[in-house]
Amino acid sequence: MDTQTDITVLDNLMAINLDVSIWTARKKLTPADFGGAALPPDDLASLGSKKVCDPTELRIFGTLKARAVNLLDRTGVRFLGGWAIPEDKADDIVAELSVIRDDFLAAKDQFLNRYDEAVRDWISLHPGWERLIGASTVSADYVRSHIGFKWQMFKLLPPADDAVHQGLHEEVQDLGGTLFGEVAKAATDTWKRCFEGKDKVTHKALSPLRSIHAKLAGLSFVEPRVVSIVDLLDTAFNRVSKRGHIEGSELVMLQGVVSLLRDPATLVAHGQKIIEGQDASDILAGLVSGTLPVPPEEKPSVKTRLVPEVVHQHAIDSQGLW
Repeated sequence: MDTQTDITVLDNLMAINLDVSIWTARKKLTPADFGGAALPPDDLASLGSKKVCDPTELRIFGTLKARAVNLLDRTGVRFLGGWAIPEDKADDIVAELSVIRDDFLAAKDQFLNRYDEAVRDWISLHPGWERLIGASTVSADYVRSHIGFKWQMFKLLPPADDAVHQGLHEEVQDLGGTLFGEVAKAATDTWKRCFEGKDKVTHKALSPLRSIHAKLAGLSFVEPRVVSIVDLLDTAFNRVSKRGHIEGSELVMLQGVVSLLRDPATLVAHGQKIIEGQDASDILAGLVSGTLPVPPEEKPSVKTRLVPEVVHQHAIDSQGLW
């Protein structure tokens, strides 16, 4: 799969690093915690950790971090340890991150306000181990310094020195391949959750596909064939009935589209075909009729009078795409 992104793509991108810290409520076990009991030597085994507070008290922070990661995964592409996001969407992304940060800081204040009580409750749940837990508790100020939510956003410019430029150039070159890989991962999840083994689905099944579409549309400048794939998805959405269950040939078409999205090399090949003049409608028609390939494990399960032959026609000519 040849997807080399040009360095000029940086003109349209911002880089963002998400910096979220969450106190683990854990402390390392020490030999003193076992009152002089015989322990194996360090080169044989190492001690684990003890929990000094109920971990469920901290779940909210992991949940909010996951929300932020999901936002950046939906709108950007992994880059330099963070994400590359469309510059024209930066303000909207920051606005959503700010909402999540506010929720995070509110949860932090709420937890710290009852921190001492939470530790006492944890100790009371483990009678006989009061000394083990109490000897390792830390102050609320310590916990406060270990819970935080922030981000850094910056604009990248290629350096003039070619030797210095090379490392960044290689990272940018990989952006297209990274984007198609992320789409494939999301499509695989969509297949398993919404389409695998189904003979009909509701319109909710379109939601993850629309998220993939939105991501690709926002990053359409990263790789020339992205625009073609956005066009393919637009055409597919327009062919789905607005009401009722999605079944029959419409479902077969969507199953085929998801299958294409799951295979980056095949997706890029079809995107190139559209660039070269093939109509997106013809590709969708091929998915329904069975004249475009679908991996054997993804054969649509639909049995319909409209296209009864599709269940038997997936092992066919690949039209030279692989």
